[in-house]
Amino acid sequence: MDLCRAPSHPIPGEASRPGKIVLFGSGEIASAGRRGHAAAMADFEPPVKVAVLETPAGFELNSARVAGRVAEFIRERLMEFRPRVLVIPARKRGTSLSPDDPYLVAPLLEADYIFMGPGSPTYAIRQLSGSVAWRYLLARHRQGASLGLASAAAIAISAWALPVYEIYKAGHDPRWVRGLDLFGDFGLQLAVVSHWNNQEGGAEVDTSRCFMGRERFEAMRRFLPPEVVILGIDEHTMAVFDFQKGVVEVLGLGRVTIIRADGTREVEAGEAFPMAWLGDIRIPPPIEAQPPPGAPGFPRPILPPEVVALIREREAARQRRDWATADALRKRIQALGYEVQDTREGPRWRPLEDPTAPWQPL
Repeated sequence: MDLCRAPSHPIPGEASRPGKIVLFGSGEIASAGRRGHAAAMADFEPPVKVAVLETPAGFELNSARVAGRVAEFIRERLMEFRPRVLVIPARKRGTSLSPDDPYLVAPLLEADYIFMGPGSPTYAIRQLSGSVAWRYLLARHRQGASLGLASAAAIAISAWALPVYEIYKAGHDPRWVRGLDLFGDFGLQLAVVSHWNNQEGGAEVDTSRCFMGRERFEAMRRFLPPEVVILGIDEHTMAVFDFQKGVVEVLGLGRVTIIRADGTREVEAGEAFPMAWLGDIRIPPPIEAQPPPGAPGFPRPILPPEVVALIREREAARQRRDWATADALRKRIQALGYEVQDTREGPRWRPLEDPTAPWQPL
């Protein structure tokens, strides 16, 4: 059913709306995944502030690289948004990089787009449940920031989450665990299953349904409360929740599968469906959150060395009252994307692309 040209389905609730939520089945740094990030950032004026939360992969020795690849992809492949990307290494509770450290996770409260991705769903749940990072993420989303959740993170935010590694790799009995329940306050009880159409097992092993296989997954469905809706998302496919329109748009290469007690629906990429298919949705009230005094925000822009040299050269020209040279250097600085302000304390600068940014000393 193609609802892309159908009227939107506004949701009753507060006048202010939460930002979009983009659930990636996989492929967050693949060509198809670019469309999901673009959908998340489309509502913001450049430069878009992007926070990549490292937590789901925090147990891995290369967790910084896992998050770093996403940051690089957004910087390099979504340049039209002029993204300022910050990786937040909130890896593990009880350490110096804890998701409970309000100073470490304070930039979440400034972000326009917050992304979490690969790792372990159950690890992400243990580290984020009730944490400062999770509270800041929820508060910022209610204020209008978009969320991007891929693979493990998409599973972790379920009401009931699939412990993939424990079952598939360690041989635990099939079960579900309590998730972070992102959609609970919206009136929805969802079990998100990424990698829905996975085929890594080839002809020998059925690895669909996020490596559970069809037969085992069908048996697992009986363990869920009847009100829980399963949302299966194919690989290289995204489900974009738009709370302004009250619809979920499907992007990418595959489809989204909706399994309810009363039946199953499949929605192809390029189509959309009303959120009401998932339950009686509502808009929850805002959440208040303030960073502690002195907490860092997004780092200030870094001035390229060649611009530093031009500003210093211009200041020297001004000191010797060579106004023609100073004016010519100002134009060269502007051509590189920066403007200069002259003060008694010395020159200050800011990016032309962000005229609301504070002036920075040299």
